[in-house]
Amino acid sequence: MRQIAIYGKGGIGKSTTTQNLTAALSVMGKHILQIGCDPKADSTRMLMGGRRQASVLDALREVGAENVKLEDVMQIGFGGIKCVEAGGPEPGVGCAGRGIITAINLLEEDGAYTDDLDFVFYDVLGDVVCGGFAMPMREGKAREIYIVASGELMALYAANNICKGIVRFAERSGIRLGGIICNSRDVENELGLLTAFSSAIGTHLVHFIPRDKIVQRAEINKKTVIEYDPGSNQAEEYSKLAKSIIENDGFVIPTPITYEKLEELMIDFGAIE
Repeated sequence: MRQIAIYGKGGIGKSTTTQNLTAALSVMGKHILQIGCDPKADSTRMLMGGRRQASVLDALREVGAENVKLEDVMQIGFGGIKCVEAGGPEPGVGCAGRGIITAINLLEEDGAYTDDLDFVFYDVLGDVVCGGFAMPMREGKAREIYIVASGELMALYAANNICKGIVRFAERSGIRLGGIICNSRDVENELGLLTAFSSAIGTHLVHFIPRDKIVQRAEINKKTVIEYDPGSNQAEEYSKLAKSIIENDGFVIPTPITYEKLEELMIDFGAIE
């Protein structure tokens, strides 16, 4: 069983990328558990036909820890993917990252991590600025980390910050960076920039996902692209990403760069002036 955490800046398309990736893997016959680690609890929505499922924290608040059953918080989505949402606290109260800790502990205790699983995916919010959100890497729950980024400055800034978190926890938990996934924003020279950034931090670009309006059309129809139009070019791109994840053997402890070096890269590739 490979346990993988997908990180990235908020709004980068991380959840969309993760859901299409796991959908593609399921079509390839892989057995998957996907855990949404975002307080919005929308990381599995397209796998569930647009339906928002009850989160772990919702269930805990409603019935108490001793009464929560696995079937209350785990639903089966597209391709047989087991879907869970960690959820978050009431707005303005508590630490959202604690939902991740609570959810994973409950799932472990209730037997969600079965022997037939090929992959467990954690879709994790933002960069590593909160201990709770760093939990999958800090505790070694996810041994493989992938970062979704684009050619925008703040997306790469967040990716570099995530690399700092990996370095911090690598010796303790054995985690490694599997590479960068580019979810394109049509930035000038974006492929070259992401390739150079990946090299600068000591890793590789796993896959470049082009921008395509079919992603939005699929979401309007409450589906992943893999389900909505499996013969499309974009579905093929997600399938290529899935194959790259399956075959990847390039796991490293990254070497984060300075902000000044990041700006230099952006300027060299014409992303900023």
